[in-house]
Amino acid sequence: MRVSTQTFPNGLVDQLNRLASRQVQLQNQAATGQRLTLPEDDPASMRRVIGLQAEAGELAQYRRNLERLQELATASFSAIQGLKAVSDRAGEIAVRADGLKGPAELNALADELDQLIHQAVAVANTRNRGETLLGGTQTAQAAFTASTDAQGRVTAVAYEGNLDAPEIAIDRSVTLSAHTIGANTSGNGPRGLITDTRAGADFFNHLISLRDHLRAGDLGGVDNDRAALAADEENLLHHLGTQGGVQARIETSLAMINHRRESVETLVSREADADLPRTLVRLTEVQTAYQAALQSGASLLNQSLLDYLR
Repeated sequence: MRVSTQTFPNGLVDQLNRLASRQVQLQNQAATGQRLTLPEDDPASMRRVIGLQAEAGELAQYRRNLERLQELATASFSAIQGLKAVSDRAGEIAVRADGLKGPAELNALADELDQLIHQAVAVANTRNRGETLLGGTQTAQAAFTASTDAQGRVTAVAYEGNLDAPEIAIDRSVTLSAHTIGANTSGNGPRGLITDTRAGADFFNHLISLRDHLRAGDLGGVDNDRAALAADEENLLHHLGTQGGVQARIETSLAMINHRRESVETLVSREADADLPRTLVRLTEVQTAYQAALQSGASLLNQSLLDYLR
């Protein structure tokens, strides 16, 4: 077989180029700690890394969603606790209003009820980052509006929200809401916090009724209000339990998401990170091969025709 005079020099150049390229690649891996920098480094591994990074991005978003839900759930729980405190005090006032109290004392209790009603309306309109918590998806406006008389006393409270609780995705095809519906008089759907016909709850109207009966000295009406407020308290306790369950679910979901993110990061590291000791050994091998190629090439290229004839 005839070998041209350019075969060896061309082959040597190609070999040196490959060794130089491999040397640069290994040097980059040793410097950055990353085995993959370009798709051609390992197409199959790069494809897996891209898929894992996309999954990690999804998990990061679900974690942000859960952290937002946790914030909303905490704010909602605090609001319900605030209403429960009003309910507790209203129940105490209803118990204190007995036949031993004169008109002045009953009026003083009614005045306190006025303040409690205003406080309850303010708590029911609690916002978090501008979102109303008890108005369903009507988060940009107050959940309840109060009507007052000439003396500034609340005479009625109207619900301005709807029955649709905002939901946030916490996983693929899984959503969760940390909002509580303020009122529901439809007889079905989510249970209302302030008003719910199924639970016999009508907190604002019961507070107003108690205040008016105290001011009128109607102790029989106060007895009825006491029983009505007991239904409101039971309803508030139900919602406290529900919100507690939501918070527990959020915490469990957060723990699962964090575990999944750690697993994905481990898989990405396994695919993309360089094994430094092994990389340094390979780099030394390639550098040695490069020097050997240079030396052998120089030796052969420096031979003359007389070297072949000897």
